[in-house]
Amino acid sequence: MRLLDLYSKAGGAAMGYHRAGFEVVGVDIKKQKRFPFEFIQADALEVLDDKAFLASFDVIAASPPCQTHSSTRHLRNAQGKTTTKIDLIPQTRAALIESGKPYVIENVPGAPLINPIQMCGSSFGLTVRRHRLFESNYQLTGSICNHKAQGKPVGIYGSMRDEIPGGGHTAKTIEQAREAMGIDWMIWGELVEAIPPAYTFKIGKQLSGAINETN
Repeated sequence: MRLLDLYSKAGGAAMGYHRAGFEVVGVDIKKQKRFPFEFIQADALEVLDDKAFLASFDVIAASPPCQTHSSTRHLRNAQGKTTTKIDLIPQTRAALIESGKPYVIENVPGAPLINPIQMCGSSFGLTVRRHRLFESNYQLTGSICNHKAQGKPVGIYGSMRDEIPGGGHTAKTIEQAREAMGIDWMIWGELVEAIPPAYTFKIGKQLSGAINETN
């Protein structure tokens, strides 16, 4: 089955879907030279208008920009950095529904997703916590947090070796950051915006099973 990964960034979500058995094509408005699969540099919303192109895919996944809803915007503001206020979730959802395809929208806690499930790194033996929400027009099951067993998580945001409010630091090395996320091909700036492939592997397996049952 073929999966279109919109707003793909460097391919954290894409890798999980690939491992779940999908042939993945990524789309992002910015060039992603480390994206590990077929990649198209384009505006995701414009791609969603191309019905003939969408017809060649079985599933569409999307991770619209989430800076408006991300809790790390407070850290960026405290550091004097600019946070871009943008929310493409409503437009993206409307286009996905119109496509008639099975879809998944990923975003951060606090984002206005409809009946989302949540994934947490602690459920997959990762040292990053990174809660993420997933909305779909197929029934999905999320993961159960296991924070106690995980202990103090590794932070993958801001800059390396940043102090974290309440104690602790972000990852001290790129190697530690990659291990925490289960990603071995990204640089720091890409890891900050990525999700662990373990999340979308779990989702991809659920989707492929459900789609096969209905066909």
